[in-house]
Amino acid sequence: MQSFNLDQTIIAWSSIAENVFVPHTEEEYDRLVEMLDSLIDQVGEDESHPLASLMEVIGVLIENYETEQIPELEAIS
Repeated sequence: MQSFNLDQTIIAWSSIAENVFVPHTEEEYDRLVEMLDSLIDQVGEDESHPLASLMEVIGVLIENYETEQIPELEAIS
């Protein structure tokens, strides 16, 4: 099992935190949706693509926001 390196994580996170975040506003949600659209264009169905897991994480963040903030979407499903 690989050990967690906090110092490395701090360095890496500081460079991506502006793009990977839990959305709290509609504007932040829209930014993530735009980012997901770009990732889908780049990654497509290629699960081995280096950005595939980022696409999955952004998708989960969007889905959670929609579940919490847009409950009528869940009623349609």
